[in-house]
Amino acid sequence: MPPAKKRPRAYDLSRTRTAVLAQFGHLSQAVRTLTAERLARPSGLGEWTVRELAVHVTAALERVSRELELPEPAGREPRLGLLEWASTTAPRGAGIAQDARSLAAAHPDLGALYDETADRFARLVPGAPADRLLTTRAGTMRLGDFLVTRTVELVVHTDDLNRAAGLDIPYDRQALGACVRLLADTLADRVPGGSVEVRIPPFAVVQCVGGPKHTRGTPPNVVETDPLTWIRLATGRTAWERALDRAEVRASGERADLSEPLPLLG
Repeated sequence: MPPAKKRPRAYDLSRTRTAVLAQFGHLSQAVRTLTAERLARPSGLGEWTVRELAVHVTAALERVSRELELPEPAGREPRLGLLEWASTTAPRGAGIAQDARSLAAAHPDLGALYDETADRFARLVPGAPADRLLTTRAGTMRLGDFLVTRTVELVVHTDDLNRAAGLDIPYDRQALGACVRLLADTLADRVPGGSVEVRIPPFAVVQCVGGPKHTRGTPPNVVETDPLTWIRLATGRTAWERALDRAEVRASGERADLSEPLPLLG
């Protein structure tokens, strides 16, 4: 019998909404400091420039605002669960890239674009309930769940911009925590089991991978890393072997090898 899957983690709508706006605010302040030279640099994500990446970040919020202005989709149940979201991201890459280039061409003033995006989000989202359905690129989702995915978008691209543009954008603790937990829970859902304990202090501990289940004492198979390294592993920004070689991941036990299920996005 395959290992039973756990019930998805619950997230507080108000705290998630606040975290999304806080992280977007950090990004908004940072992009205003970018010179033309920095904006023209490669982002490290395909052929995107830093400017195109900075513009793309606004879509994380604008998608929510735009859908809330439309009638709620028919049906009472979402078609896409929170832990299924990560597996839908890769097929949408080409369309997202084209949208980012079009948006960048249409909005030469980054500061104005960020202000407009934040204002619309702050005006539209607080009045909507967590179970309000939205039509996303991947399928119908609950607003509460979709907002959690926005923390992943914002935190991941904060890291991308920091590395590509030489910035030091801070991470909102709630946004970083939600991002780490969602990706950790996605791993546990994708390879269920109890033989490996994955620790990402101070935000998440999950058990995964089929095999002998750990019940007490020191687990025989442990993977431990920091939040940013975990996010880079889960999103394919860094490879498992590279993280091990650089001592960014500590893995002990014969089953403590996550090279097969990682990355999670795609």
